Amino acid sequence: MKKSLFKILQNPRRLGLAILHRYFLWLPDKPYLKLKYWLVMGKKLNLDNPRSFTEKIQWLKLYDRNPKYTIMVDKLAVKEYVASIIGKDYIIPTLAVWDSVDEIDLNQLPDKFVLKTTHGGGGKGVVICRDKSNFDFNEAKAILSASLKSNIYTYYREWPYKDVPRRIIAEQLLENSDEKDIRDYKLFNFDGKVKFLKVDFNRFIEHRANYYDPDWNFLNIEEDVFPSDTNIKIDKPNKLSEMITLAESLSKHIHFIRTDFYFVNNKIYFGEITFYPASGMEHFLPKGSDQEIGKLINLPIGGVLN
Repeated sequence: MKKSLFKILQNPRRLGLAILHRYFLWLPDKPYLKLKYWLVMGKKLNLDNPRSFTEKIQWLKLYDRNPKYTIMVDKLAVKEYVASIIGKDYIIPTLAVWDSVDEIDLNQLPDKFVLKTTHGGGGKGVVICRDKSNFDFNEAKAILSASLKSNIYTYYREWPYKDVPRRIIAEQLLENSDEKDIRDYKLFNFDGKVKFLKVDFNRFIEHRANYYDPDWNFLNIEEDVFPSDTNIKIDKPNKLSEMITLAESLSKHIHFIRTDFYFVNNKIYFGEITFYPASGMEHFLPKGSDQEIGKLINLPIGGVLN
C-alpha cells in the first residue's frame, strides 16, 4: 500500500489518474475519456479527426453503440451467440452458473475447473482450480466478490459492459496433453479481415507477447507493458487458417474487434471478444506503430454509424 502511494505521489499523471478515479467519475463519457487519455497516454485525444489506433478506439467507445455488443462481451451469453455463427464445437463447456459467490457449490464441479465473472475484462475475475483438494475457496470467493462489485464502464467507459448481468460461471479447464502452457491467440480484425495477431506467453512468470501477420511472419510491434521476445520461437499452429476463418466470420460488418482463441490438443476453442484492447490506452512500440495500426480502422468521420 505504501509503495503504491509513493509511486502515485512521484508521478504527476498517475496522481491525476487517481484523482480522476476518486472524484470525477461523474463526468460524461466524452470529457472523461479526453481527460483520462491525456493522463495515461500523455497527449491530447483528437476525436474530430482520430488517426492513431488508440484514438480511434476511444471514438468507437463513444459512437459505435450496437446493442448486440453487450451480448458479445457477456462471457455467458456470447457462447450461444458465437455458437450460432461458427458452431458449438468451438465453445468451452459451461459446468454451472450462479448469481452470487454464496451459491457456488464445489460438489457440482470436477477436480479441475475455471471460475469467472460474466462481466469482467482484462483477465480479471478469473480463478483457476487445478486440484480441488488444494483449492483455496475463500480466496477464490474474495476475488470473485471483488469482481462482481466492479464495473468496467465506470472507469474505462466501455459501455457494452454496463448492462451485462453479473454472474459467475464455471467452465471446463483446458489443458494440453503434453502439459505445455496453453497459448492464447488474439486476432485483430478490421472490417471483417484479420490483419495481424499476437500470442501471449509466460503470462504468470514474465508476461510477453509476440506479434505476427496472418502468414506467421514476426512483426516488429510490441506493447511497452508486454514486450516481445525474439528469442522465443512460437510454432505456427497447424490450424491457423481455420482460426482466421472463424475470426473473420465473427467480425463481419464491425469496424474493429479482437477475437481470442485457444489451441489445445489440436482443437480450437473460442476464448472471448474484445472491442477495446487495454481500453485503447496502450503504448505501442516502436514509435509510429500506433499511427500505422490506426490506418487499418476505417471510420465514417462526420457520418453516422449504422
